[in-house]
Amino acid sequence: MPTYIYAITAAGHPKSLDGLSGVGDPAGDLRTVTTKALSAVVSDAPEDLRAKRRDLAAHQGVLERLMADGAALPMRFGLMGPGDESVRTVLEENEEAYTARLTELEGCLEFNLKASREEEDLLREIVADSEEVRRLREVTRENPAAQEEKMRLGELVSQEVQSRENSEGAELVARLADGARRHSLGEPTKSHFLNVSFLVRRDDAAAFSDAVNQEAERRGDAYSLSLHGPLPPYSFV
Repeated sequence: MPTYIYAITAAGHPKSLDGLSGVGDPAGDLRTVTTKALSAVVSDAPEDLRAKRRDLAAHQGVLERLMADGAALPMRFGLMGPGDESVRTVLEENEEAYTARLTELEGCLEFNLKASREEEDLLREIVADSEEVRRLREVTRENPAAQEEKMRLGELVSQEVQSRENSEGAELVARLADGARRHSLGEPTKSHFLNVSFLVRRDDAAAFSDAVNQEAERRGDAYSLSLHGPLPPYSFV
């Protein structure tokens, strides 16, 4: 039977899983596949597994319990192996890399930050700063049929938006990076110019959250900084 994999830990991790159950209906019994240095928390893989709320919650619950007691490498929902022996082989073959990553994650949490800015506020800034944008706006207002100028205006504004969002995102990351061990940039969303995850020491979590709040206040009401966490450190596995 295939093996469903939740996380990898050091062999000495306490793995206090009492009261928890795995994915599937009926819920799978949790167990470990262990080598000399590492353990994988697993269960039997159910047939036709789907990302249902109950199964997502079960997967997340296992990760949260493991993270509370020490470093764990979280696996994405739905990861399976052919069987316990194949999982054990992977642990043995990758022992050095997994051990190094667990050492890096020890005592750390992941926080995800998304940042957005009101479009009108950004456009006002672009118009105020760019003489060419102001000229093209005036031309197209006076002559609605000026298609070439309209296209040029659209291209110029788009370039300015991209440039300013990139610059602001890099500045924000730089101002927060000292409060984290590492950071990992994700793809911006349709409504956020910055999507970044930080690996933060557990003892520094409150200070890091305060730093984000200070940045939000410094930037004003036109900006929205949304901090989510602590999360399993998917971005750093």
